[in-house]
Amino acid sequence: MGFREQYKNKYRIFLGSRSPRRKELLEGLGLDFEVWIKEDLPEIYPACMKPREIAEYLAREKARPYLEELKEGDILITADTIVCLGDSILVKPESRIDAVNSLEKLSGREHTVITGVCISSPNECNCFHSDTLVKFAELTEEEIDYYIDNYSPFDKAGAYGIQEWIGYIGVERIEGSYFNVMGLPVQKLYRELKKITRYIDKN
Repeated sequence: MGFREQYKNKYRIFLGSRSPRRKELLEGLGLDFEVWIKEDLPEIYPACMKPREIAEYLAREKARPYLEELKEGDILITADTIVCLGDSILVKPESRIDAVNSLEKLSGREHTVITGVCISSPNECNCFHSDTLVKFAELTEEEIDYYIDNYSPFDKAGAYGIQEWIGYIGVERIEGSYFNVMGLPVQKLYRELKKITRYIDKN
């Protein structure tokens, strides 16, 4: 029995996310799954948390509205991605000015992208994270304006999508998972899914 057939016959997998990028990445694993969307919770976290803790905490919080409805054999995947520049977290921009400011800060510098993932079943929640270091070239004002005018920075942490034009012209170096920067560390997710399904089978 192949990997896809094994999961299809034993589990129902749900992606709790509106992100088309996460949907695309999960499809790349060859799994059958459903997108399950509930009302978004505010991305609020305790001020004392460190960035990696924040990413996992928010991924776990995103799972919370679904947990009472999970049935035996259900697996829910939720995730949250944050962009860290030094000690600062660059959130999703709410305006053009916010987007410009974020991209100007990232220009010519290294930053860290952290994605927290939570895999939930009726009796278990397993959270993990993945880090990727990204180095941007110097971006001109014209390049920043072009990207904001022609692409979609407003639903993305740090105001950019690495898979879009700005990633092609701006990213000089990357250390770690490219897919993690897109929003889902699929290689690590694959390994964690195998672990959690073994745990479910034993219990």
